[in-house]
Parts: sequence; C-alpha cells; structure tokens
Amino acid sequence: RTRPHPPREGTLMTRPDDSILDAVGAGSYHAPHDVLGPHQDGDEWVVRARRPFAQTVTAVLSDGARVELRHIRAGVWEGETTVQPTAYDIVATYEGAPDYRVDDPYRHLPTVGEVDLHLIREGRHEQLWKVLGAHVRHYDALSGVSFAVWAPNARAVRVVGDLNGWDGTQHAMRSLGSTGVWELFVPGIGVGSAYKFEILTADGQWVMKADPMARRAEVPPATASVVTESEYTWSDDEWLADRASGSVHDRPMSTYELHLGSWRPGLGYREAADELVDYVGGQGFTHIEFLPLAEHPFGGSWGYQVTGYYAPTSRFGTPDELRYLIDRLHQAGIGVIMDWVPGHFPKDAFALARFDGAPLYEHPDPRRGEHRDWGTYIFDYGRNEVRNFLVANALYWFEEFHVDGLRVDAVASMLYLDYSREEGEWEPNIHGGRENLEAMRFLQEVNATAYKRYPGIAMIAEESTSFPGVTAPTSQGGLGFGFKWNMGWMNDSLVYIGRDPLYRSHHEGELSFSFVYAFSENFVLPISHDEVVHGKGSLFTRMPGDHWQQLANMRAFLAYMWGHPGKQLLFMGQEFGQMSEWSEGRGLDWWMLDQPAHQQLQHFVSALNHTYRAEAPLWSRDSDGEAFSRVWPHSPDSNVLGFARRDHDGGTVVVLCNFAGSPRHDVRLTLPETGAWAEVLNSDAAEFGGSGVGNFGGVTTDADGTAHVTLPPLGVLWLRHRREA
Repeated sequence: RTRPHPPREGTLMTRPDDSILDAVGAGSYHAPHDVLGPHQDGDEWVVRARRPFAQTVTAVLSDGARVELRHIRAGVWEGETTVQPTAYDIVATYEGAPDYRVDDPYRHLPTVGEVDLHLIREGRHEQLWKVLGAHVRHYDALSGVSFAVWAPNARAVRVVGDLNGWDGTQHAMRSLGSTGVWELFVPGIGVGSAYKFEILTADGQWVMKADPMARRAEVPPATASVVTESEYTWSDDEWLADRASGSVHDRPMSTYELHLGSWRPGLGYREAADELVDYVGGQGFTHIEFLPLAEHPFGGSWGYQVTGYYAPTSRFGTPDELRYLIDRLHQAGIGVIMDWVPGHFPKDAFALARFDGAPLYEHPDPRRGEHRDWGTYIFDYGRNEVRNFLVANALYWFEEFHVDGLRVDAVASMLYLDYSREEGEWEPNIHGGRENLEAMRFLQEVNATAYKRYPGIAMIAEESTSFPGVTAPTSQGGLGFGFKWNMGWMNDSLVYIGRDPLYRSHHEGELSFSFVYAFSENFVLPISHDEVVHGKGSLFTRMPGDHWQQLANMRAFLAYMWGHPGKQLLFMGQEFGQMSEWSEGRGLDWWMLDQPAHQQLQHFVSALNHTYRAEAPLWSRDSDGEAFSRVWPHSPDSNVLGFARRDHDGGTVVVLCNFAGSPRHDVRLTLPETGAWAEVLNSDAAEFGGSGVGNFGGVTTDADGTAHVTLPPLGVLWLRHRREA
C-alpha cells in the first residue's frame, strides 16, 4: 500500500480562453489539470469540472460545504469558494437520471515522480512496470487507479473503458512534459476494470490502444487491458535461496519444453499445477520451459507474436494463478524457464504498432524496423525508452513471477542487420558491418542486469549462427548469456540418426563434430518444438526401421544426447514417442501410452533423467574441455562412438554408443581408469523394451586399462568407474 495521497495544490491562473475550454470539453487538451480541478484566484479558489449535459453541478467539500458551479462553456462548469478545496466530490444532476457523484480526478497530484521521469528519459528504470501502466492506489479512505503511458508523439491521451462507458472524453490525461509520459489518477475504480488508451495522433486521428505495460489483458479475441493487483503470497523462499547459492552451469539441467495449451487441453494455470508437478517430477526433468506465456492475439503463433509483454495470457487464468503454478513447481524442485520474444512484435492495430501514430517502439527505418518474412516490426533497440521497456520486462518476469530463466527467441534476427534481407535491403552499421550494434548493447544490458539482480538464473539464447561470444561475459565484450542453444549439434545429429544403420558408417562426423566446438560456448542441446512442426513429423518418425528399431533408435539417441556435454531440452510428447506431428490445436497423443512399448520408452526417459542427475560427471563440468575425452575402440568401427566425462571429485562416466543394427561383442577399448566399471544405464535393457544385450556384471579392465565390452544393437551404455572406498 502506498503513502496517503496529498491533495493537489491549486494553481494560480486566469480564466482559460475559449479555445482551451473547447479542447477541454472535447477531451483533447494536453493539460486538463491546468483547467479542471481547484485553482487559486486571488483570495478565492475556483473549482472547475467537466460535466456536459448536466442540469446542475456542485462541489461537495470534505466538511460538507457545497460550492455551486455554473456552466461557462463546452460542458465546463466553475464555482468559487473562500476555502481551499483539498478533498471534495463533484455531484451532477441530469434530467431523468440519478445524481452522479464522484471524487474529482483532477484534484490529485501526479502519481509519477520526477525521479521516475528522469530514469524513464535516461532508459534506466529497472522497475518500469511499477510506474507506468495501471495501478490500484490506496490513500486512507480513498482508493482508485493511476494510469500512466509513454506516448511522446501524441497531442492528447485519454483513458477509455468500463470506468466511463468507453467515452474517453471524461478522462483526459495530462502530459508530464518532455518525457512523453501521460498520467491520470481516477478515484473509485479498482481491480477488474477493462480499459484502453485513446491517443490523438499528430495528424489529428484518434487511435485506441491496449496498454503496453498492462499486467493483465482480456481473454482473446478481446483486446482490452485489465486493471489487476496481486494478492499472492509466495512459498518458494527455500527454492530461491538455493538458486542464488550457486550457478546452474554446475548443476543438472534437463528441460521439458511444453506448450501449455496443447499439453493437456483445457487445463488452466491452477489446474495444470498438480498434473505438471506429478508428471514432470516423475519423469525426472529438472526444469520446465514454457512456450511464451505473454499475451498474444493469435493462438497459432504459439505465443511468439506478443502484444502484451507484461501480461500473462488470460487464456489460462489470472496472473496470480500463474504465480501459483510456478510456486508449486518450485516447491516440487522443478525450475521454470519462459520463452521471451524481444526480437519482433506484430502489427495488430490495437497494440504496439505505430503506438502514438508514428513509429515509436519499432525502428522508423523499415530496413531496420520490419521483418518482411514474418510480417512484424522490429524494436528500436537504440532508443532509451524502448530499450528500457524490454530490459524492465525481462526483470519483471524474474521479480514478479520468480521464473528461473528466460530463453530469448530468434537472437540471430536481432544481431544481424542483413538477416533475411537481400543486397540493398539493409543498411550497414557505423563501421560498415552487418552487426546490429544497438541490439548487441541491449542484449548485453539485459543479461548483465538480470544476472546482477537475480543470481542463479539462466539467460538462454536461441542463436543459430557462429556469432562469437554469445555466452562470454559482457566484461570481455561478449553478449553475456548463460547458455546458447546448440543448433549445429541439433541439425547434424538429426541428420545422422535419420539414416538407415546400414549407411551410418561413413557419417560418424555428424555425431562427433560437435565435440570440436562443444566448449566454445555454454550449450543447451535442443530437440525443441521447431523440430516437430512444418512437415518434419515427430522425433520418432525420423527414426529408420520398423517399430522396434525406431524405439531403439529413440532410446540410443536420447542416451547419447544426455551423455553429450551440454544441458538437455526435449519437447513434450517425444518422451513417449509421439508419432504424429505436433499441432497447437490439439492435445498430445496420450493414448499411445496404452501401448506397452511406448510406456517403456517413457519409463526409459524417466530412468535417463534420474540416472543423469545422480551422475555428477555428466553435468558438473559441461563447459570444461579438460573434463572430456574420447574413448576409441582398438579395432576401428565407425558405428561405435565413445567418450568420457569427469566431475570435480575424480568421478568418471563413459558413454559408449553403438549405432549399428547388430550387437558388437568383445569390443576392446581403453577406459580412462583401471578397475571395475558399473553399467548404470543400458538403453537396450529389457525393461525399456530392448533386446537385453549388455554387461550385466559390469566391466573390469586389465591392468593397462583395456576393457572387453559388449555393445547392444542400436544401443548406448553409461559406465561409471567404481572408485575404491
């Protein structure tokens, strides 16, 4: 709750001329508080109010005294009193209608302070959402909502919505000067009120826009913003403290990526909490990554065309219900990552596009301000206020929703001025290069600020090129991300695993080339939603062979992936071998779990995750090349791939892969440690639906480290060195 709101000081002014009164009457004057409200006039005070069509208008002071107002022009009324009117109501009577009594919005001080305005102008307001937008305010016995919006090109701005029957002339906002911020406090309204801003553009057109800083929106296809106030009490202090105590780089991280609307259709935020906790926890994933949950008008965009950057989509419930979902996941030991889309925004007329009649959030030069392929606009990353809007938005999700990471979509489209453009369609930077220097500085700022304020979180880049230093510290000139999606690994490995085993022998490099650069960045290995749409089928249908071989290939591929340096991400449905391509318009094919073979694949993914989490060599030094080495069979076999992973305490796990369709018996290879090795995971185990080929007593090396190992067909083994007690 805020401090008591002091009354607005009266301002000394002569009676406004007719042109100003006409503008006030029309709700198009940029400084309505200069006319309306209380004003000192010598030894008296003048009270003015706009009440068109009223029969009588009276100001009722806090002591009960009444000041009768008279109509002067254009629906504006005024009256005089010798007493300073600090708190008062305006009472208007109308023919055939009840009296209308309300506290006067125009008697109140601005709710945006000078320090806030300075920080907004400089682009350094890290809690911008607490200043702009709509906020419920409580002042002793008085409550209401303050509205503030940035619209520097506007000639006038009005609040329109439930509060005034969608007639914005009643609630014209005041300009707060060169910052371009407009403000109005409206008493007597609260949570749940729907609203928009009406903006008078430079060319004299009124446009109606949703609030860019709205923290709640109507359920699409409705597009109004909604006043909200959180009443949620968090219970994840233990989770947050543990998160801040270390780095996610040194912890296990296997992520289950999901689209909330189609995971199990019909579930809201609250209803999904129990089911996600049980399912994702049982599967052993450490994190959930939600496709974007910020408000978006078209469900088919999967959330990647955002219109409400600060508003969780109302499709699934209220903002507090999303807080509940995240809190429940945290209490169950599951982290939450959200997709975040600062790379572009749609052209929907009700949202950010040409917000105040001119390019504002988007870059004014179409060579930098428009994605023609996507039909969207690009943010003007070099403008202070726009950069501030985006940086504060990232911080908002960490602060207000306790998310543990943001996966930043389409970073490459931000970094390159010539992204998806032909020669002549782009303008080089000041150095003649193709890099978007303003976007780079923005990414550096958002990453550095997020890590400073919220230790232990993860900023993750979906970046598909060889741009250098994506995860290098900003102090060293890097972009400062915590992780980068390894798109090269994803493309190469999917090409390899899609080959018939008969033809894999000459393509081992498609699996092992990633070892060359695996430690150049901090990587996430993604098998994401992008790999199961647009005619690509599912991960299962990429696998060659009959049904049994497809399942075996799935298990082998996932065991190789989980053993590979880097963190893991798997899109929903692949854990049980969904056969159909994903569509946001329907749910997953859960009925497939009626088939024992697909139950066994699901059981394998659970075992994979739990074993991975128990084996520190597989995650504690993901970005350390000194903790990795290849393991080679003595007799060349290009279908056999082996490597070793080490932790900080001398523990070692070896990953041995046989991507041939037949077993390999008595494979001789040199393991990095002598002695006994336990077989902690076998993708071909009978319990997972495999043929049961393996090394059931483990493996013991000769004195020189040579081991004789049986490798199952289309199978992967994880061997852990048994250290002496």
